[in-house]
Amino acid sequence: MDIGLHNLEDFIRGTTILGTGGGGDPYVGKLMLLEALKQGHKIRLIDPDDLPNDARVINVLSMGAPTVINEKLPSGPATIAAVRAAERELGYKFDAVMPIEAGGVNSTVPLLVGALMDLPVVDADGMGRAYPEVQMTTYNVAGKSGNPHVLADDKKSIVVTNTDDNHEAEWLCRAVCVRMGGIAQMACHPLTGREIKDHAVLRTVSLSIEIGSTIRKARSANQDVFAALLDFFRARGRHARQLFEGKIVDLLRETREGFSIGRVVLQGIGDSKGELKIVFQNEFLLAEHDGRPVAMVPDLITVLDQETVEPITTEHLRFGQRVRVVGVGVPEIMRSERALQIFGPPGFRLDVAYRRIEELAA
Repeated sequence: MDIGLHNLEDFIRGTTILGTGGGGDPYVGKLMLLEALKQGHKIRLIDPDDLPNDARVINVLSMGAPTVINEKLPSGPATIAAVRAAERELGYKFDAVMPIEAGGVNSTVPLLVGALMDLPVVDADGMGRAYPEVQMTTYNVAGKSGNPHVLADDKKSIVVTNTDDNHEAEWLCRAVCVRMGGIAQMACHPLTGREIKDHAVLRTVSLSIEIGSTIRKARSANQDVFAALLDFFRARGRHARQLFEGKIVDLLRETREGFSIGRVVLQGIGDSKGELKIVFQNEFLLAEHDGRPVAMVPDLITVLDQETVEPITTEHLRFGQRVRVVGVGVPEIMRSERALQIFGPPGFRLDVAYRRIEELAA
């Protein structure tokens, strides 16, 4: 499958929904991809099953707070420099690149790098959504090292870190990212085709295209777009429901230690009563309706504009917006006991025990 002008909008919309409010502004990523496509570059997706088991693949991303990425844009050339540095460190060339997460800019940067380097992009990622910290991957759940972690900036600075602990890598890389101006281009988690098949969240790029296509087609047919979106996930065996409909009445958002951190409060409208509070660290983490949890990481919490049904990222939340909040369950690979310790509530020091969104609905 290729990504081109015919399905780019679908991809951007879908990946923003999977991104749960984070990953950086998808509009920025769309502009970069549009320019690459207009220059004649090709974006080629490769299905994980079509990867040779010995294929060598690298994850690429932008590290930084979404509020910073809006002002200091990701750099394709800097990301390529990080990939080349990783190749020098490992002593071999990569056969493909892939996104480390499904969301915003970090779903588009790998496509840009693949296009500029003429490498295929693997239809998979290591998070199944977006997370704020680089160790929050299914690869880490499986005990796979992320080394080398290579960071580059647009001033041609390159920093390579190697550690025995992926959490330590996040701590070190975040400090470098802050020194690079709050954003750094990264290459990390070199994997084989076999490791991707065994430990990645598969086919999330094509899933994003399908999500966006579902919304576009429902809108064109004057159908209930929210209902179409929920039905799409349910048809794929994932619990999905509307959590709340409301107006934003309070918003706190700060950029601290390389993250966008805060909370948003909604006052119920329509059939929704009371208040919904959502806390976030780049991404939406926990939604509580009048103090009772209704969804939490790793399950998806997505905020959608009530009129346009466009997903809203955390940096674009505004006082007075009327929105609907949707919750979606995640694949089982993201719900193991070890996975929950890494990117469930304990991973964010949330004072709540994880309960699946389908259990909370009951």
